[in-house]
Amino acid sequence: MPALMPTVPGLTRRLLLAVLATLASAVAASPAGAAGHTTRSAPQATPNVGIVDIYTTLGFQNGIAAGTGMILSHSGEVLTNNHVIRGATKFKVVDVTTHRTYGATVVGYSVSRDVAVLQMASASKLQTIRLGGSVRMRVGQPVVARGNAQGLGGAPKAARGRVIALHRQIVAKDESGDSETLTNVIATNAPVVPGYSGGPLEDARNRAIGMVTAGSTSGVHRGFAIPIRQALIYARAIEKGKSSATVHVGPTAFLGVVLTDTSTGAAISQVFPGKAADAAGLVAGDVITSLSGTAISSSSDIRHVLLSLVPGTAVPIEWTDATHTAQTGSITPTSGPPQ
Repeated sequence: MPALMPTVPGLTRRLLLAVLATLASAVAASPAGAAGHTTRSAPQATPNVGIVDIYTTLGFQNGIAAGTGMILSHSGEVLTNNHVIRGATKFKVVDVTTHRTYGATVVGYSVSRDVAVLQMASASKLQTIRLGGSVRMRVGQPVVARGNAQGLGGAPKAARGRVIALHRQIVAKDESGDSETLTNVIATNAPVVPGYSGGPLEDARNRAIGMVTAGSTSGVHRGFAIPIRQALIYARAIEKGKSSATVHVGPTAFLGVVLTDTSTGAAISQVFPGKAADAAGLVAGDVITSLSGTAISSSSDIRHVLLSLVPGTAVPIEWTDATHTAQTGSITPTSGPPQ
């Protein structure tokens, strides 16, 4: 695995209706060792079949977002990026070939691998994406990314380019300042824009060989994708229905607060009435220092702990109030949006 290169600012991380975040990325533009390519002939897949537009309502953020997904099953299982579904309280999924609209629920997700699976409501006999997980990639091969460009809907837009590097490592930072490292990423010069996230990166025969996850806004065309074989490993783990160190399945614990990082912990800037923090007596200005026995130094620490908690089960919490007095208590998380 290549060492992490110096970061380059100005990459969209969350591909939304508007650019809500930036990505600091580490990608070498020079070719890496090619994995080789196949010479076996294969029929060409029909473009856009098995692609969906995903629209989310961010109920606790007073916002909306958009991305793309790929249909994995005839009954409506959809593969997308975790950052497409993060914070969503409602989903609208549109099959781009039939133009039918569906509701959806979260099956599970992996924050660290940026993979998520949705289930479309009352869906059947859908056409699925043609997967190219067995296709061997090489630097220089032509590719096309397809997605819900700028969240405008309609037929997916196509961003064409070539693979410029394989097995890259990128450091991604979202709008809240959290960062994550994604490994084994495909780097291309396809000019992807906000909205492509979760959509397919296809080969010349329109087989999905990757899932688009980020793109450059620095003036240099760069598109980055998670290899489809890698994404499917986590999708299949989610389908098994059991949480692990990398996969979360089931309801997500929610404290009902908006947090801001400080030097002493995660400060509460807003408390939602009737939610867990409100019931526990926490107020805006309090700084959470421990949750469920884990020391808290940032809002990302809290999000990490929440993935291990069960909604409806009380856990200990510690905080300092506006007078800098240490407080202890118990909090019972409710069920909330995905992390």
